[in-house]
Amino acid sequence: MTKTYALLLRGINVGGHRKVPMAELRSVLEGLGHRDVKTYLQSGNAAFTAAEDVADAGDETVRQGVEAAIEAHFGFAVDCLVRGHAYLAAVVADCPFPAEELQGKQLHAFYLSERVDEQRFAALDREAFLPEAFALGDRVLYLYAPGGLGTSKLGEALSRPALFKGVTVTARNWNTVRKLVEMTEPTD
Repeated sequence: MTKTYALLLRGINVGGHRKVPMAELRSVLEGLGHRDVKTYLQSGNAAFTAAEDVADAGDETVRQGVEAAIEAHFGFAVDCLVRGHAYLAAVVADCPFPAEELQGKQLHAFYLSERVDEQRFAALDREAFLPEAFALGDRVLYLYAPGGLGTSKLGEALSRPALFKGVTVTARNWNTVRKLVEMTEPTD
């Protein structure tokens, strides 16, 4: 059984640090036996069809293999999230904000390595950030930031490392969220 995945790398190609050229990333993924490898932008987005033996072992095995190969090739560790098409499509379908009415820069998905509960955010005064808002989903936090992430006070508050202690988090704007769904669409 084959499965198509999106690979989300965290914290690469920012400010000239931890450079991961997308052509090299494609080669690393192909070296693992993955097929139909595509990348999107320079911020660490890829899609691929997993090698059958790996796909049968599960998403976590795919992630571990990719992380090990990236570290071996580039010489530094990169936290990754691996998500299948059905999950990515559900993130879009379950969005609590009117995504179709918003610009891509106004809505973001913070993909999480595990589920988190509302209690983590108890200290945030949500009213103080209005009209900005966030909502939790299945291993995702949706952020509505009308002015974009670059000027978002709520985005800044949500970026505090202590808030997501023990959880890998990587954010994508809504344009990229939609593109990842498209890139992982099964072709069989």
